[in-house]
Amino acid sequence: MNTSLSAADFFAAKLAFETDPSDLAAERASGTPPIVIDTRSAASWSQGRIPGALHIPNSELAARIADVVPGLDSAIVVYCWGPGCNGSTRGALTLATLGYTNVRELIGGFEYWSREGLATVSDAGRARSAIDPLTAPVA
Repeated sequence: MNTSLSAADFFAAKLAFETDPSDLAAERASGTPPIVIDTRSAASWSQGRIPGALHIPNSELAARIADVVPGLDSAIVVYCWGPGCNGSTRGALTLATLGYTNVRELIGGFEYWSREGLATVSDAGRARSAIDPLTAPVA
């Protein structure tokens, strides 16, 4: 394999541009949380979301982002359904193309946020799923 990008550079870039549910939860608890944006449809948002997230579907992201994000260097995390969905990748690309410099994608998306037993909210109220032992340690 011949490439100008080293393995160390590749993995460092992944860590710079991605976060996982437990790291995002810790960051949100730290007092300087990023702006979290759900890029899914209205029906998906109604079904469940990360508490405090903003709902901006990908089709509206470019037009609405400046209304909710104070600056191009603001910390932003985007998410969609889960590993089988590339909506967060599309959203992160849109934001980066618009000049936002501190954008990360939530790997695992809403699915893994919920599977790790982190709080969720839906139109029906707040909830917390049992921890899936395949995604996080069970206390």
